[in-house]
Amino acid sequence: MSVAVRLAHEADLAGWRAGARAAMAADLAPEDVTWRVGDAGGDLFATPVTSAPAQAFTVPRRFVELADSALLHQDTERFSLMYRLLWRLRCDPGVLTDAADPDIRRAEALAKAVHRDIHKTHAFLRFKEIEPEAAGEESLYLAWFEPSHHTLEASAPFFRDRFTSMRWAILTPERSARWDGTVLSFGPGATRDAVPAKDRLDAHWRAYYRSIFNPARVKIKAMTKEMPKKYWRNMLETREVTPLLRAAGHRSAGMVAAEPTPASPMTAVEARRRPVHAPLPRDLGTLAGVHREVEACRRCPIGALATQCVFGEGPPAARLMIVGEQPGDREDLAGKPFVGPAGKVLDAALSEAGIDRSAACLTNAVKHFKYEPRGKRRQHKTPSTSEIDHCRWWLDQERALVKPKTIVALGASAARGVLGQSVKIGEVRGRSIPLADGAALWVTVHPSYLLRLPDDRTRAVEMRRFVDDLRGAHHTITDRHSAA
Repeated sequence: MSVAVRLAHEADLAGWRAGARAAMAADLAPEDVTWRVGDAGGDLFATPVTSAPAQAFTVPRRFVELADSALLHQDTERFSLMYRLLWRLRCDPGVLTDAADPDIRRAEALAKAVHRDIHKTHAFLRFKEIEPEAAGEESLYLAWFEPSHHTLEASAPFFRDRFTSMRWAILTPERSARWDGTVLSFGPGATRDAVPAKDRLDAHWRAYYRSIFNPARVKIKAMTKEMPKKYWRNMLETREVTPLLRAAGHRSAGMVAAEPTPASPMTAVEARRRPVHAPLPRDLGTLAGVHREVEACRRCPIGALATQCVFGEGPPAARLMIVGEQPGDREDLAGKPFVGPAGKVLDAALSEAGIDRSAACLTNAVKHFKYEPRGKRRQHKTPSTSEIDHCRWWLDQERALVKPKTIVALGASAARGVLGQSVKIGEVRGRSIPLADGAALWVTVHPSYLLRLPDDRTRAVEMRRFVDDLRGAHHTITDRHSAA
């Protein structure tokens, strides 16, 4: 019997696995199976095969990893190759250890090329900002890329994890990937004209590239090997490469001939970034007064980097205080806590737990945004324990004025800000911890943790646990209120 297995698209790994399992269960030899992509003609081998396999066997993890990579190659014989290896594994489990085997060598070569293509995508993809049409809307970032293989699905999670707070889409001739701040989805391909040729930050990006170009370390062969010219037309900075290379020799000679540059005095900006002691607080009798003092705080370097202080928000006598780690990029620009992607997750969880966000005080253990520049973006960076401890002074003042009955700490950094010592979330989660001022502390995960989970099922399970934690903290308030 000869059958054809139809796959939805070139990178349909799940479809290949299902087809391979069905073919093995039907005891179909490799020469009896044809693999087709899309709506190509041929018999459809899509119904489940109920007969048991001739001989059950376990697939080694190495084969799974090898197949997941090799199947993304553009080689039209890759599906047949990996099924042939799977068929051989049933009779010879040691075939994967034979480095001289032609099928193994070919599969490993395909996988290596795919890994290289994924790396090039991560390194050479560039986003363009699409300005919002209406006030209040978020910008959309588009990128056009032409991978050598079918690697978009494998490459996209990297950008989801790195650019979690922005809406973006990656367009390729074959497929597209979209991130809306919550869900990563894939669709059909597009054309290059769907992405604008330039955006408002192009000049800054090119200036940045010129500033980091070192003419004394130019190695053209090494550069073109790591950055092949096939990627240049989609990279803005490559327009600077030719003139920079032409001037490299002259600039290098000038650097050698120049007199040593004397050490310059520290600039005002550099001085601000050094840890310094804040002036003695003055007006600490009101939340507004504490807010003003935090805005001027330079006890640690974070305050000099952020746009503004992000202070707590909510009723001045809220019974529930929710403490996060630190403001993110969106919060830093807006001056309000929990307005970015993690804030949306928190809002949904609060609503499901029956908690009115407007009745709670939302704040952070660290009041300024700590980050490091990554191209055009500001990448979140976790505050150190010393920085959390410096900022604990302000959180204590905030707590003393609000006097919450229950505090929810979102993550380990927030818990340290409240307790003054580090704790393991798994050891203290799900129970009430009494504090010296009479408040009850509940420790749970930060909502950004839910955004980083790899699949919908795990995310749903962890979301329920998160909601249960919030509900338990809320019940602590209502129970104590009833008892009073």
